[in-house]
Amino acid sequence: MVPAVCGTLLGLALYTGSLCAASSAAFLYHDYCVIGAGPSGLQAAYFLQQAGRDYVVFERSHAPGSFFALYPRHRKLISINKQYTGKSNSEFNLRHDWNSLLSHDRRLLFRRYSRDFFPDADVMVRYLEDFASLLKLRIQYNTAIVHVMLERDEQAWNGHYFLLTDQDRQNYKCSSLLVATGTWVPNVVNFPGSEYVEGYETVSINPEDFAGQTVLILGRGNSAFETAENILGVTNFIHMVSRSRVRLSWATHYVGDLRAINNGLLDTYQLKSLDGLLEGDLEDLAIVKDKKGKLHITLRFYLENRNTSAGIDSITLPQDELDNFATRAPYDRVIRCLGWKFDFSIYNRSLRMMPGKGNKKKYPQIKPSYESRGTRGLFVLGTASHSVDFRKSAGGFIHGFRYTTRAVHRLLENRHHGVPWPSTVYPITQLTNSIIKRVNEASGLYQMFSVLADIILLRENATAFEYLEEYPVGVLAELEMQTGRKAPNGLFVVIMEYGRNFSGADKDVFYYNRAVGEAQHAWQSNFLHPVIYYYKHLPTEREMRLRPPDWPLPRPDAVHHIVEDFLTDWTAPNAHILPLRRFLENCLSTDLRNFFAESCFLFAFTRQKLPPFCRQGYVRMQGLLGSERLRRHAVEAGLLEDYTLTDFSGDRAPDSHEGSRDQLLRDHAIPVRPLQHLVNAKDEL
Repeated sequence: MVPAVCGTLLGLALYTGSLCAASSAAFLYHDYCVIGAGPSGLQAAYFLQQAGRDYVVFERSHAPGSFFALYPRHRKLISINKQYTGKSNSEFNLRHDWNSLLSHDRRLLFRRYSRDFFPDADVMVRYLEDFASLLKLRIQYNTAIVHVMLERDEQAWNGHYFLLTDQDRQNYKCSSLLVATGTWVPNVVNFPGSEYVEGYETVSINPEDFAGQTVLILGRGNSAFETAENILGVTNFIHMVSRSRVRLSWATHYVGDLRAINNGLLDTYQLKSLDGLLEGDLEDLAIVKDKKGKLHITLRFYLENRNTSAGIDSITLPQDELDNFATRAPYDRVIRCLGWKFDFSIYNRSLRMMPGKGNKKKYPQIKPSYESRGTRGLFVLGTASHSVDFRKSAGGFIHGFRYTTRAVHRLLENRHHGVPWPSTVYPITQLTNSIIKRVNEASGLYQMFSVLADIILLRENATAFEYLEEYPVGVLAELEMQTGRKAPNGLFVVIMEYGRNFSGADKDVFYYNRAVGEAQHAWQSNFLHPVIYYYKHLPTEREMRLRPPDWPLPRPDAVHHIVEDFLTDWTAPNAHILPLRRFLENCLSTDLRNFFAESCFLFAFTRQKLPPFCRQGYVRMQGLLGSERLRRHAVEAGLLEDYTLTDFSGDRAPDSHEGSRDQLLRDHAIPVRPLQHLVNAKDEL
């Protein structure tokens, strides 16, 4: 694909004449530039192409998904590929397909590429290649962006343009920049002797190379355990050291923590088969190599005052003072498996791309809208955007960021092209059904729990509602600006959550009576379950900042938990649907049930305010209407006597017809059978 020099008609409309003026070479212009053709870059390209936008994707390699061509080193992915769910609903099935990207092409479902529950990484590479080629995405391969800076221009979308330079010194210019490079720079800890450490990215993956060796692994994530799993059966023993304790994904409910497929070393450690885990700060360590090539672990402070010209025999080792020091045995190899971080090196200071703080320092600082905190118009997608929900949800993984990428696209469509966030308007009587349908089917809500939510905007007098899907709750206060939709009459927020105190590395998630089954105790639910927040007014920025710790949203006017369900099937009439409907009715001060026309007719005589279903039914002419056919049916059923015009013949004059009808009504009263009232919860549904 060859991009057009100096852009599109839209680009020309935005500014007048400065586009092609550059100090050295002409700039190739696009409205949107995407850096990286990994899964998030391809997903962004798909949405831009579907919307007919001017964009280009820059990929440094010759094919998409270059990260997966190298990693994981041992080629087994930890993203599940569930072939069967017992259901044919495609949206529901995506809840258990962690590899597919979103598209309209049914051929691009990952289960068509592999039947393995944990697929091979080579299959992912082939899938991404097909995704790019079958959808004809505009990708410029073998183009490494080496420098990005800003050019101020008041006529630009965001008050500036992004200037990009590739390895061949070709220059590009764009109005919005989408960074989808992921985190690919290895994390390295420098300490005395770190030159003896082998990196995960280069260490041998042939188990025979480790036969009869003693190995120390630095790190305790999936790459560390993946490496240990590969050599577990051939080494003398493996020790693993890291600052933090092991976090098991089934305990933390965070998919980035240690997965069961890799944790064989936990068995050999706890069952005392020589392997072991240790906690310690890697920056306090030091490695010393002896004359035989063996590696000894010591502490940094032992080396601070020693004579650097002295031999190893003069170095104090911990076991010299504590003869049962845990790592006193020498090692043959030390392997670093500390994960990756974002590459900040290509961004000029003008972009103010700053690393996060604490355990998020490997990611750039971004807002909950995925826009850079330092530069308007720069959005971070994919794994690099995981700072928004790090250790909380799935935003760093394909099955999570495919939805956050779609959310970013919708934000951009509204901001730059005046296309409001997609929504559907329903009558208020469909409120319960709409919520139940979404919590039982929607994959975005399910995977991005506590991050993406459905927003229900109430119309005036609560006669109807507008349904917006999968909006980032972190920018709820900005909803009207970000979506182009108005919320003057209150709103509901539908979100999925785990129990407040259920998840954690130190939690017993298998304790007896861990599940809640009664609707009245739904607020104590531990497992993932739907929660509905009701606000009479859109929360403000201040309310969002002051929300309680670990709450995704500020305190609502009312909140309802749908009780957790073992089958994640929230369709039980009494346990799930009825409590939800009553909650909604209490918030709206109305009756959301559906009624037969006879009941609506009775309510018209007995109530000051008809239920919405009855009011809407009469507007649609769905009430009891008299007709000849209805009269004949009543006569045949014995409910009416058959009065004909002959009753009015004889001595009576034609103008006495009215009096005759009154006489008939007095002489032939028709008994009305009482309607059966709703007597239990089941009937209310």
